[in-house]
Amino acid sequence: MIDWTKCTKAEHDFVVRIAKRAAGLGFGPAMDIGMDVEACHVSGCPLNLSELADADDGNFGHDVAGIMNHIDRTTGALRDCFSPRYSA
Repeated sequence: MIDWTKCTKAEHDFVVRIAKRAAGLGFGPAMDIGMDVEACHVSGCPLNLSELADADDGNFGHDVAGIMNHIDRTTGALRDCFSPRYSA
């Protein structure tokens, strides 16, 4: 189960920024992207959210698409040995 309370307000603000950027690049709805990124961050794979938010498009896309494609939406854990480049 994902414990959403582990995400601070400052972290959530970065998640929103990441989600809006990714949605603008065509990755899908910002709400879905944000939930996946935040679930990953609070469920065992903490992310360096500030660096991810400012990453170049290639590295940004790698992490966001990878998280979206490899996350278990029940637990927030990443599957298939995927490791984001901006892991903390």
